[in-house]
Amino acid sequence: MASLNVGNLGEYLREQRRNAQLSLRQLADAAGVSNPYLSQIERGLRKPSAEVLQQVAKALRISAETLYVRAGILDAERDRDDVETRAVVLADPSLNERQKQVLLQIYESFRKENGFGTDADDPATAQDRPVDAVPDDVADAVRGGIPDGGASISGRRPRTTGGSDAGPQQTAG
Repeated sequence: MASLNVGNLGEYLREQRRNAQLSLRQLADAAGVSNPYLSQIERGLRKPSAEVLQQVAKALRISAETLYVRAGILDAERDRDDVETRAVVLADPSLNERQKQVLLQIYESFRKENGFGTDADDPATAQDRPVDAVPDDVADAVRGGIPDGGASISGRRPRTTGGSDAGPQQTAG
């Protein structure tokens, strides 16, 4: 078979697999792909889909976006800042998986609000990303112990019981 110019991706995957101290068979099992197929990807003989790259990235606990760039699915120049930001968040050992996903959802909602959102039709950028503003339950989860009077994560005013966005309710004193 002729190389499909994905050798850089294959070499990178092999390096990441070895850093994670996984055998080819262990990574294939964790990613849900066949051992021979993963071997062909590492040798640059096959170009995997975005879905397969996402599965492999999850198994290696690395950024899927980094793999997309290396595979030529994402434009490295255009998306470099976004990819680097996501990679830093995903690599942070002090955050659990849920916190990482919530933080990335908030980040994406701000990018979209500022006109830098992702193309919802692009499978490499559309997975698991919000299409609307940050949901209230996500904002509440991130806020954690901050009382309702605190600033909202999404930049909106905290909800009041009066049904008006005019401002906080005043009580008769």
